[in-house]
Amino acid sequence: MKPPKIPLIRAAAALAALALGTAVLPSVSAVPAAEAQAAAEAQWIDRATVVWKVEHTAATAEELRYAGGGTLRLAPASLTDDQKAAYPHLAGRPAYRLDPRDRDKAATALRGPLAAVQRAADDGHVLHRTGVQIPGVLDDLYADRARRARLGPVFHGGRPTLSVWAPTARSVSLDLDGRTVAMRRDARSGVWSVTGTSGWRDKPYRYRVRVWAPSVGRTVTNEVTDPYATALTADSARSLVTDLADPRLAPAGWDSLKKPGAVPSRDARIQELHIRDFSIADRTSAHPGRYLAFTDQDSDGMRHLRRLARSGTSYVHLLPAFDFGTVPERRSDQARPGCDLADLPADSDQQQKCVAATADRDGYNWGYDPLHYTVPEGSYASDPDGPARIREFRRMVQGLAHAGLRTVMDVVYNHTVAAGQDDKSVLDRIVPGYYQRLLDDGSVATSTCCPGTAPEHAMMGKLVVDSLVTWARQYKVDGFRFDLMGHHPKANILAVRKALDALTPAKDGVDGTSIILYGEGWNFGEAADDARFVQATQRHMAATGIATFSDRARDAVRGGGPFDEDPRVQGFASGLFTDPNGSPANGGRDEQRARLLHAQDLIKVGLSGNLADYTFTDTGGRRVKGSEVDYNGSPAGYAAAPGDALAYADAHDNETLYDALAYKLPAITPAADRARAQVLALATATLSQGPALSQAGSDLLRSKSLDRNSYDSGDWFNAVHWACEDGNGFGRGLPPAADNEPKWPYAEPLLTNPAARPGCPEITGASGAYRDLLRIRTTEKAFSQATAEGVQDALSFPLSGTGETPGVITMRLDRLVVVFNATPSRQSQTVPALAGTPYALHPVQAHGSDATVKASTYERATGTFTVPGRTVAVYAAEAAAAAGR
Repeated sequence: MKPPKIPLIRAAAALAALALGTAVLPSVSAVPAAEAQAAAEAQWIDRATVVWKVEHTAATAEELRYAGGGTLRLAPASLTDDQKAAYPHLAGRPAYRLDPRDRDKAATALRGPLAAVQRAADDGHVLHRTGVQIPGVLDDLYADRARRARLGPVFHGGRPTLSVWAPTARSVSLDLDGRTVAMRRDARSGVWSVTGTSGWRDKPYRYRVRVWAPSVGRTVTNEVTDPYATALTADSARSLVTDLADPRLAPAGWDSLKKPGAVPSRDARIQELHIRDFSIADRTSAHPGRYLAFTDQDSDGMRHLRRLARSGTSYVHLLPAFDFGTVPERRSDQARPGCDLADLPADSDQQQKCVAATADRDGYNWGYDPLHYTVPEGSYASDPDGPARIREFRRMVQGLAHAGLRTVMDVVYNHTVAAGQDDKSVLDRIVPGYYQRLLDDGSVATSTCCPGTAPEHAMMGKLVVDSLVTWARQYKVDGFRFDLMGHHPKANILAVRKALDALTPAKDGVDGTSIILYGEGWNFGEAADDARFVQATQRHMAATGIATFSDRARDAVRGGGPFDEDPRVQGFASGLFTDPNGSPANGGRDEQRARLLHAQDLIKVGLSGNLADYTFTDTGGRRVKGSEVDYNGSPAGYAAAPGDALAYADAHDNETLYDALAYKLPAITPAADRARAQVLALATATLSQGPALSQAGSDLLRSKSLDRNSYDSGDWFNAVHWACEDGNGFGRGLPPAADNEPKWPYAEPLLTNPAARPGCPEITGASGAYRDLLRIRTTEKAFSQATAEGVQDALSFPLSGTGETPGVITMRLDRLVVVFNATPSRQSQTVPALAGTPYALHPVQAHGSDATVKASTYERATGTFTVPGRTVAVYAAEAAAAAGR
């Protein structure tokens, strides 16, 4: 995920948002302006408790002040153990108890301006004043009943009921197709609702919410769309009263759709794909850049997806397809670069300059900018104004199913595109200060790149669960990938799992237990190290059946990291020690050798499924567990079972695998060898225990012309080229300056280097070799161990130890032997324990598309496997020998 195009609206700049015309400010201020503080350092965590870093003394008195001169008296107290567990980041701070006589005033106090005040006990003058954070007390007062509410448009007998949770609002009404309809508040849940007639169906609406907005220190009247919207008008201007169960929204065959057989998470082989990238440059697609491109079964793109599916790819992971806020949805409103990009030199800076000039107005963005979580994005529909996006998303799911593929959605519940009074803020204009995660001073956390949300709050957690259940039931989505999952509580992700598991074919039309879940379990930001809750991070998600991306083997295979000043830092697949590129960043020969051997240990842990307890001999000759292998100060192995860690060598973030290797391999490396290095790198994930993912087009050597962050780089740098005659995307100009200019001195000579420009033989050859390995992984059950014990019994690295060959990993897996030769030269690996055992190159490779691997040999008398350079060879024991094992 990457930052959105629009600026964040913080409290200091929030007044500027009022000029956008979406907020009406009545001249109302129930307390003096001085009471409305920009900072909110006090936290009202339940109906009886306030936490504030201001210490009580014998000479002070503390209180909460609210509209109309009301006061809630406070007395010094201590947090209970349960409160400390619920709010670990507040555990050491002073706490105060509300006077029991004042607690029945809490609901009233929360519906207007609120300040925490410390005053002198003798004369009453104010010593400290701050605003108050209120999510905790809102949960305590309302969440038990509000969690059970059905929000958004809900139909009974053809009549819709519209409901929105707005406990702090002074009033909420419905703006329905230009007329105002009153709504009723349930005092116990904080939900406002109204029931209409069947004539309301598909009418546009917004809620008119009159509420205190701390970000601007005023009571505002916001006209805002429904956070539980099921449909939208173009550019998300209005919600629509739409019933997703309406038969008119179901394409032909929807109710009887037969999906490919469910694949256990540990066996998932996933292609990560952006909807627009898939077809925008595909001349054979009738619907370029649209959902419907996945129904063009004879397009080059769909033909390739079918080839991958036949080889073992089981899922297509779609980058954000929910409604996001950074692209004009009507194509007529989308700008296009005004240059003849194709005529510019391969190393020119003009392409990126021309693309950047229209980036804020074009039709491209990755989409990690959520506006409405449960409505398909309109820019991918033939008509963004109305229900076409619903029907066409469903047709896309059908098209993928007909190609033999299940659908995964990339979901981004950890942040919103905007907060405060910005016109693209939805949640924060309905319940200000609740849905966004706030820092100690009351400002919105932005460690996610954007205004962060707070799934630890009951109603944000409910929104996550409700939204995902809707995508599963109504759109038949087969899996979800959580962006920055470590910013979610583990409990929230487990609640998602529980809700999905409750879905049944008889009741819901889907088997929720077959839906796979995985995400980014990174540990950083204000939630890091479980500061606020037990996070859904790598180490915590072990043994849950919910996978996390593993960066361990990824870095070892590629070399270096995405933020290296010199991008030529090498790794296992890119020539570290075995084919040095001359960069001083790689260190001396001894350092390179030591780093390479440690990288090989990290890759072995990855091949085990990143298991914490998998035991093997490392390259230092020590018997170690996966958890005892170091990865930048953390345990390399963290998984409890195959399926806990997801292997990958590249994804949408950072340079494509081809581009990373282009930087790292020696400049003179021929295109054919670059293609072989690509397949070898992909194989370390493909042939691992547990799930694996690759970026779409990686098997075709996909390049983004060295762009390390293409979220806003337009079609020119992002499009997938399915026909090899169109190249692989390399040499389309210097990558955009915003994220790449420091690397231009390295990029310029590469982009004009003929050796770095693959042709059809390299592109089609790499894809064929990759698909052969994928077919082996799918058909050989030894790659699908269900338990850590099974992996330990079946998997070994017989040559691991002090004598291990740098640049070569030999893996034994049940009846198979796999040799990963990352060196540029032919290598022999002798396994004395296998002497006399008959092995032969696996039939898939022996009869496959890669001529080079067919030159691999095996000498039975000595147990010697000999493999060409930059090649992965899979050997199988002959049937009689295998049967006797």
